[in-house]
Amino acid sequence: MPETLTTSTPDEQDLLFRLLRQLDAAPDASQRTTAAALGISLGRLNTLLRSAAESGLVTVSARPGPDKRQRFAYSLTTRGAAEKVRLTDQFLARKLADYNALHAELTGSASGLPPLKHRTNPMQSNLAPIPELYVSYESAQKLKVEAADLVSWDLTPRQICDLELLMNGGFNPLKGFLSEADYDGVIENMRLADGTLWPMPITLDVSEDFAAKLEAGQDIALRDQEGVILATMTVTDNWVPNKAREAEKVFGADDDAHPAVNYLHNTAGKVYLGGPVTGIQQPVHYDFRGRRDTPNELRAYFRKLGWNKVVAFQTRNPLHRAHQELTFRAAREAQANLLIHPVVGMTKPGDVDHFTRVRCYEAVLDKYPAATTSMSLLNLAMRMAGPREAVWHGLIRANHGCTHFIVGRDHAGPGKNSQGEDFYGPYDAQEMFREYQKEIGVEMVDFKHMVYVQERAQYEPNDEIEDRDNVTILNISGTELRRRLAEGLEIPEWFSFPEVVSELRKTKPPRSKQGFTVFFTGFSGSGKSTIANALMVKLMEMGGRPVTLLDGDIVRKNLSSELGFSKEHRDLNIRRIGYVASEITKNGGIAICAPIAPYATTRRAVREDVEQFGAFVEVHVATSIEECERRDRKGLYKLAREGKIKEFTGISDPYDVPQNAELVVETENVDVDNCAHQVLLKLESMGLIKA
Repeated sequence: MPETLTTSTPDEQDLLFRLLRQLDAAPDASQRTTAAALGISLGRLNTLLRSAAESGLVTVSARPGPDKRQRFAYSLTTRGAAEKVRLTDQFLARKLADYNALHAELTGSASGLPPLKHRTNPMQSNLAPIPELYVSYESAQKLKVEAADLVSWDLTPRQICDLELLMNGGFNPLKGFLSEADYDGVIENMRLADGTLWPMPITLDVSEDFAAKLEAGQDIALRDQEGVILATMTVTDNWVPNKAREAEKVFGADDDAHPAVNYLHNTAGKVYLGGPVTGIQQPVHYDFRGRRDTPNELRAYFRKLGWNKVVAFQTRNPLHRAHQELTFRAAREAQANLLIHPVVGMTKPGDVDHFTRVRCYEAVLDKYPAATTSMSLLNLAMRMAGPREAVWHGLIRANHGCTHFIVGRDHAGPGKNSQGEDFYGPYDAQEMFREYQKEIGVEMVDFKHMVYVQERAQYEPNDEIEDRDNVTILNISGTELRRRLAEGLEIPEWFSFPEVVSELRKTKPPRSKQGFTVFFTGFSGSGKSTIANALMVKLMEMGGRPVTLLDGDIVRKNLSSELGFSKEHRDLNIRRIGYVASEITKNGGIAICAPIAPYATTRRAVREDVEQFGAFVEVHVATSIEECERRDRKGLYKLAREGKIKEFTGISDPYDVPQNAELVVETENVDVDNCAHQVLLKLESMGLIKA
């Protein structure tokens, strides 16, 4: 970059800022018009334009036409758009400092305005617009053309959620994916490098191969999974994080039982990229488009209705009667309007899909007073980080114009750890939120545990029932609700709305009518395929649902013929089996899988894929390696012992013994029919087949 731009005075920086802003706002204006808008001569403008072009901030192109004063067109580059954002912050900070100095000179006291870096919401109002990272429509069209020559990264579903909230201001004050310094600050003390409160690392994780191609300051195109460009990013940081440290500090433990820790170690890329983002266009959502609002759209809506106080209700589950009573009370206590703000991005594996949940929300929305209640969908990828997540959710709701936020018992908790204990205490999230709520700019409303009092036919807070020994207190847990849905049992009207139950039953029919997957795992020669074949015949004899066998050898021949037997290829083979099994399960069929599947992380990934749609039954065929080698009909163990087969499970490559399989089958001195019958009995006990 030329010396004139790196060592310029504040006045010159302001002039550059005004130039970039003018070119972005009026890209087709003549030089004379641009010079007049900036209040400088044409000669000064040409010098400034030339310097900006040499610095890579502006592109110059020929413009056809007879007017020599309009022979060139100027537009911002990706780097120019990012520089405009940086200079905007710098300009505002300097003007604030000037104001504070003048205030002190005139009054002898400080103004009391907090520094910009400590403002979670710089506008200090839930109704005023907040900054977005999008460029103008005209600049976006030019950037799309420029981006054709950039290196591209195809975003994962989680990264698309993060990018959308970066661009639309949901993650304000972030200007892009975190730099390494910001990341370190967030991990260690929940603050960006400049001191701003921010509890969750928002980084672009990529593969080692992709990261190795990049240089500092390089621009890359960020595209969705169909190749549509959404944004560009200037890569300022490229580093390999300490993921174990991240897991400990952010999630409280480096334990793969936590879904986000499992994602961190087994799905996310090994390298993180950081740098400012220039937004080109929003991700396209074809579902519930009328229910999706950006932070500024919600703020404009609140402004139009005069909603100065708004309490947000975060949920990733269907709404039942207890939730309705809870939200009514929260809005009444805060004397605020109510925003039902459910998450429709990535949530916890096994949660009800967002399509079903939104239909449930819409079915009961008319139970709320329309004049004081609204609903909007939040495309957020949750991390299930408990206390930190609660603070994060508060910051996000502040950006969306909310003044109050309901924080629940075990808010965003992921369930049990590897020792069978809760990851977080039931009120840890509330305590942390209360500690930071002034800085967040949102007041917490405690989640009350609501129970139904039969004698009074109403919901009441559990800890406020003084005559509890003389009344009947009713409640249905989430586990009990799932059991009743699975077995087709009655769900009482005092617990949920008939409209909600109807929607849930459409998606979750009784288990005996759902699709499911039986996943056999064990050493080569353990008897998996033989038992799987016997089970398939027995299930086909029973009828009612189509049955598909995905045996290891069959899949290798028809689905994975090009794959070898390296760890990477074996993982890919199992993931393909899991994908097919999930599709079969989703469509009401029975998938029987019989690969070796030696790695626990891969089996877990397949389980998560399948359990979105139905039951996953892992069967460990626990035949010893000695017995498998004795059987060895194909002579594979002999070849492995001789070193002629590399990476052979049980000989030269490990096998992760399942720790929590639904069924363990011993095949030594037990005939095949008996083993298959054990599986049938297990399926019957789980309600997947009828006796």
